[in-house]
Amino acid sequence: METTTTVSSTEAEAQASSLQRDSVKTVIFASMIGTAIEFFDFYAYGTAAAAYFPTVFFPQVTPTIATILSLLTFGVAFVARPLGSFVFGHFGDRIGRKKTLVVSLLLMGCSTVLIGVLPSYSTLGLAAIILLCLCRFIQGIGLGGEWSGAALVATENAPANRRALYGAFPELGAPLGFFLSNGLFFGLESFLSKSQMTSFGWRIPFLASAVLVIVGFWVRERMQETPLFRMAQKKHQVTKSPLAVVFKESWRQIVQGTFIVASTYTLFYLLTTWSLTYATAKLGFTNREYLFLLMGAIIVFAAMILVASQLADVLNRRAVLITASLAMVVFALLIPLFLNGQRNFAGAIAFLVIGFVVMGSAFGPVGAVLPELFSTKVRYSGAGISYNLAAIVGAAFAPTIATWLAAQWGLRAVGFYLALMGIACFISLITTKETKNVDFSK
Repeated sequence: METTTTVSSTEAEAQASSLQRDSVKTVIFASMIGTAIEFFDFYAYGTAAAAYFPTVFFPQVTPTIATILSLLTFGVAFVARPLGSFVFGHFGDRIGRKKTLVVSLLLMGCSTVLIGVLPSYSTLGLAAIILLCLCRFIQGIGLGGEWSGAALVATENAPANRRALYGAFPELGAPLGFFLSNGLFFGLESFLSKSQMTSFGWRIPFLASAVLVIVGFWVRERMQETPLFRMAQKKHQVTKSPLAVVFKESWRQIVQGTFIVASTYTLFYLLTTWSLTYATAKLGFTNREYLFLLMGAIIVFAAMILVASQLADVLNRRAVLITASLAMVVFALLIPLFLNGQRNFAGAIAFLVIGFVVMGSAFGPVGAVLPELFSTKVRYSGAGISYNLAAIVGAAFAPTIATWLAAQWGLRAVGFYLALMGIACFISLITTKETKNVDFSK
């Protein structure tokens, strides 16, 4: 039985390889550009929500309440993302990865640019907040179809023994987008005063994202459909109702995938959005100083994505991810040791570097693992739903929850929160089968 499966998988791989593929450079750029824009937009919003939106959109309440309300608007897009994954997953599994990715990119990019031209509370009052939330919601719908499509462009073009490495291409969009966004904020804050940043400077990154969207659109318009989806079309294996099929046949994988990814989301937004808010409000750092530390640490994140993905191809997915989930629990319990004292640069650097080592180890291999959990006919839907449900569970309100926990019970409570997410990830992994050698063509 084992031999038959291997032969079948090899034959299927040979058939897929016989189909024309995009070049490796095209695959890298097409899969990476969308997630780079996604994370650029989210980091820009996260930074603005932490540093400027409390004043721009919530000037009528106390600073603490304004920060919490501002961070709640950050969560609106995460709530919208599953809706986007339903819509784009349906069409991605029916008509193809390429067309769906182009539409999701444009929807995501246009809503981001609109945020950059919104009037403030002083101009429109409550209507300004409603428009902010509406743009954020539309942005979330576009984002709902982005990551899963990018991951499929990478993995469905990959050789069988390098799927995790290829799956790391869209994951590398995260540190790239972060570096571009925070680098832009860092540069702006170097030349503009605090009042100028609050008045108009915060808008520039949102408007600048239009450049990335145009480049991403140009690249994706020129790429081909993935060879595995073309093979499924040729064999008439494309389903008309992918959502119904994925929930009927793969609901367990959706749950497992959700909690495998959710912990990485929680860790990431604690390392970035929440820690930026906490460090500037409680630890005496300026916004510019802490952004500089984050930009340095993000290089570690990118390096660990590649290292962990390579290990996942050489060893297996579960071993790498289980190790990362346990490391996350240990790191979580050590948070109070790092973030203490005023302007403790050594502690802040240790917090960010160690945290991003864990983050890269946990995040890198999921670019292959989530697609591998699902068959070709429902892969876009399954991977997208899992990834975007994880965004709600792990990220939508993570900065808000952490801010509230720190205010009520201190940093130890924030550590327990992250440790709980790491344990949930560990449980999901030990109940999931190894996916390295699955027949990816089915």
